[in-house]
Amino acid sequence: MSDFTINQRFELLNSLALMVIDDITPSLIVTGEGGLGKTHAINQAISQACLLPHDFIFFKGYSTARGLYNTLYDNNGKVIVFDDCDSVLEDKVAINILKSALDSYEKRTITWMAKMNKNDEYPQQFDFTGRIIFVSNKSKDKIDGAILSRSLTVDLTMSPAEKIERMSAIIKTILPEFPIEVKQDALAFLSANKDKANINIRTFIMVSKMRLSSPSNWKNMANYMINS
Repeated sequence: MSDFTINQRFELLNSLALMVIDDITPSLIVTGEGGLGKTHAINQAISQACLLPHDFIFFKGYSTARGLYNTLYDNNGKVIVFDDCDSVLEDKVAINILKSALDSYEKRTITWMAKMNKNDEYPQQFDFTGRIIFVSNKSKDKIDGAILSRSLTVDLTMSPAEKIERMSAIIKTILPEFPIEVKQDALAFLSANKDKANINIRTFIMVSKMRLSSPSNWKNMANYMINS
């Protein structure tokens, strides 16, 4: 159990993300269940740092090891965010590429030793100067130790009570066009049912929409949704 509250951990996430964005350290790993604001927090840090669109890029989904190599070459020098792209943290070849990309040496040389096609436009070796942020739904203990040792890490795994605490802290920023009493009713409902269902920000948004659109029947709808 962390000695820090969930909101303190999000504050630490912002500070550590800025360290990577500002090129103080090459890598950050953010772990924890999906739908609780990890990606939004990284976007906020990028916005706070005033990065231009050509200075960062997000990737989401599956990648092969060769795809990772090409991506690092194509986006060298940028902040590269792998969002829910856990394949690059699981493939042994991809992990070896990342070991080189995230090393603490001033010069980080990445090499692709496998045979390339004759007309391949990529070199077999290059010096990587970018920074990488991983946003993963995997638990921290499922991530390769060599990658963890080269990276700053923030674990945002939350208990049901911490999920409610986090949503309460950011309630004004979620669905800002909705009346606050609507969102407070939705949050109170989720708090009362926090141990019965796997709740997250997406659940909160859906319950808030039910509360707004069907004020006389929204609790029945919400109960059905979270118990189905």
